[in-house]
Amino acid sequence: MSAQHAPAAYAPRPVAPAAPRTQPAAASRIRLVTTPAVSRSRVPFILLCIAILATALAGVLLLNTTMAHGSYEQRSLQREISQLAQVEQALLTQIDAASSPHALAEHASRMGMVQDSTPAFVRLEDGKVIGDVTPAQAKN
Repeated sequence: MSAQHAPAAYAPRPVAPAAPRTQPAAASRIRLVTTPAVSRSRVPFILLCIAILATALAGVLLLNTTMAHGSYEQRSLQREISQLAQVEQALLTQIDAASSPHALAEHASRMGMVQDSTPAFVRLEDGKVIGDVTPAQAKN
């Protein structure tokens, strides 16, 4: 068989016979409804929407103000931390300078202490003293 184009044959669609129109019954259940004498006012709904909107805006303003205050407080605390860190560093520098061997020897000589040229030691195991136990003499 060859594949030639043949004209398409369409089957006619069956048509249902039209139903005869009937006249409306005399005692119809459908009746016209009249509008209410007093219509509802939209003012309470609009006032409620405005109140919700105003409350939301006030809440956002309060939140924004609180956040700004917190930001200023945070900056102030960071500045205070920085200043305290500088003070701490200065105090540590003073402690290091005061605890150097040269500074300790100078402070001890001002207090009247002298350096011992022959030190003595106590052995803790048996309590024996090792070395010369004579007091140190000041050099004139």
